[in-house]
Amino acid sequence: MKVIKRIEENDLAHVFIAENSEGKQVEFVESIQPPLTIKDKWVLILSTLFGCPVNCKFCDAGGQYNGKLSFDELMFQIDYLVCSKFPDRIVDTNKFKIQFARMGEPAFNHAVLDALEAIPKIYTYKNFIPSLSTIAPVSTDDFFAKLLSLKKRLYKQSFQLQFSLHSTDYAQRDNLVPIKKWSFEKISNYGNNFFDEGGRKITLNFALGKDSILETKTLLKYFDTAIFLIKITPVNPTFKAQKNNITSLIDSKNKNYSIVDELRNAGYEVILSIGEFEENEIGSNCGQYLNTFREENKKLENSYSYKLKNV
Repeated sequence: MKVIKRIEENDLAHVFIAENSEGKQVEFVESIQPPLTIKDKWVLILSTLFGCPVNCKFCDAGGQYNGKLSFDELMFQIDYLVCSKFPDRIVDTNKFKIQFARMGEPAFNHAVLDALEAIPKIYTYKNFIPSLSTIAPVSTDDFFAKLLSLKKRLYKQSFQLQFSLHSTDYAQRDNLVPIKKWSFEKISNYGNNFFDEGGRKITLNFALGKDSILETKTLLKYFDTAIFLIKITPVNPTFKAQKNNITSLIDSKNKNYSIVDELRNAGYEVILSIGEFEENEIGSNCGQYLNTFREENKKLENSYSYKLKNV
């Protein structure tokens, strides 16, 4: 595995394209969250698959699926970034977060579990936050059973688990995420078992388009406000969202939304995660950068990708 491209320097995030010996390509990211510095918080965002078989309607990582990353390929992403900043593998930051949330559904790759086992043996850190974002596909029960056991042993208080739901309407959810998925009841039962008192709540993520259905009463039916929190994000300006005419409800200029107030009044902790518009400008949204690399003449409305450079 070797890094072949990266974006030009910027202060928010660095996006990298790596290629293995078979010519398969993947992208991964390191970022900070202004006004925090790397001494405060450092986030690595890893890919787990070459492409993704799910093909969500607003995610550019879907399509061109070409298999799973091996354990060594997963660890390469971490080690490349860590050693570039901390050659002794002693990560000197107050919060060190690794998200298995870039290209690919992590539950399809059991090497993710091996990586989570290996990280504490290889790196030294003050405060490590492992994070995994999933759509909870069917036929992945074995992965989630092993993840639950691993979390209870190694990361009881620190693990951040996110289920990406995107709609409380089953038909709309199936349209946006077109594979068979766990029901809300099954997600709820798993989350109840995964949660530990004093640990992190389970996140339910909704990337809200203008036509998205998000009903508080449905959430309350299945998801305990003491165990689950709600994260609301924009629909990023990806090529896939543009193709499917999905326009974000959430924008960087507005931080007041009635649905946020409604959910909070119902007792939910709500994170409105708008992020930095520069994330769109540098093409650091999921799969967007790799698409730009493959078809450099492609352009996105309301988005700009920095020029690539060889590594």
